[in-house]
Amino acid sequence: MALADGVRAGNRRALAKAITLIESVKPEHQARAAALLDHLLPYSGNSIRLGITGVPGAGKSTFIEALGLDLIGRGQRVAVLAVDPSSSVTGGSILGDKTRMEQLSQDERAFIRPSPSAGALGGVTDRTREAMLLCEAAGFDTIIVETVGVGQSETAVAGMTDCFVLLQLPNAGDDLQAIKKGVVELADIVIFNKADLDSVAAERAAAQMRSALALLSPASPDWRPPVLTASAAKRIAVTDFWATVEQYRATMNKTGEWDARRRRQAHAWMWQLIDSGLRQRFRTHPGVAAALPELSLAIDAGTTTPAGAAQRLLSLLNRYF
Repeated sequence: MALADGVRAGNRRALAKAITLIESVKPEHQARAAALLDHLLPYSGNSIRLGITGVPGAGKSTFIEALGLDLIGRGQRVAVLAVDPSSSVTGGSILGDKTRMEQLSQDERAFIRPSPSAGALGGVTDRTREAMLLCEAAGFDTIIVETVGVGQSETAVAGMTDCFVLLQLPNAGDDLQAIKKGVVELADIVIFNKADLDSVAAERAAAQMRSALALLSPASPDWRPPVLTASAAKRIAVTDFWATVEQYRATMNKTGEWDARRRRQAHAWMWQLIDSGLRQRFRTHPGVAAALPELSLAIDAGTTTPAGAAQRLLSLLNRYF
C-alpha cells in the first residue's frame, strides 16, 4: 500500500497521515489502520522508546528539545509523541508542543506529533503504542513519549517504553511524599531539571531523592535508578543523561531484561485492547442500549443500586459467553 511505502521511506507527511488514520474511531478507518500496522510490524522494534514525565513546569518540552537536538547532532532521527490534556468540557486541546519545541520541529530529522489525551488515563492517548510502531517503521532511532503530567495512572507510560524518566524540580517539596504517589517507583532515571537556577538546592534535592530511593526495592535487581541534575535551558548535562540511558540499555540487554520487558508490554497491550474492545461492544450492544436509560433513571430515583443495575446489564451478555 502506498501509505505504508511512504512511512517506510521516512516521509514525515505520510507518517502523520498514518497516525491520523490509527487515531480515527471510524470503523472503516480502523480496518485500514489494522492492515497498515500488520504490514509495518516487521519493520518496527529497533528504536529506543523513552518515556518522560514530570509535574507541569518541570521543563519536559525544553528537556526533550535539548535532548532531541543533541541526538540529531549524533546522527540520529528523533520522533516525539507529545500528549496534551483535553478539555473535559469541549474536548479541545491546545497542542502547543511544536511551538515549545520550535528548533527541533524545524529539523527534517525530527518528527513531532502532538495529540490530545481525549480523556485517556496515564497521560497518553489510546493509540500511542501504535504510533510508536509507525515511527519505528519510519526509521526513527529514538522515540520520546512526553506525557501530560504525573499521577497513579503513569503506569501506562512505563508500560510502553524501554526507559521511564521522571523530571523533578528543586524545592518542589518532600521527596518522600513523591514516593507515596507511586510514580517514583516506576522511574528508571530521575532528573532534577532547572538546576542552574539554584545548584545548591538541586544537589540537596538529588541527595534526598537518592536516600529516599534506597528505601524502595528497585524494579530490576541489576539497576538502581540514578538521580541526576541538569539544565535543559542551558544544555547542561544533557549528554550525561544520554550516556546514562545507554548504560541502562547495555545493562538490561546483558541480563535479557530489555527484551523480556518488551514481551511483557506486548502481552499487557493485548489485554488492554481486549478490555477496551469488550467495553465498546458492551456499550453498543442493542439490549444494553435499550435497558440503560431505564436503569439510569432507577439509579437516580434510588430504586436500584449501581451494583444491581450493572448486574442486570451484564446479564444481557450471558448468552454470548
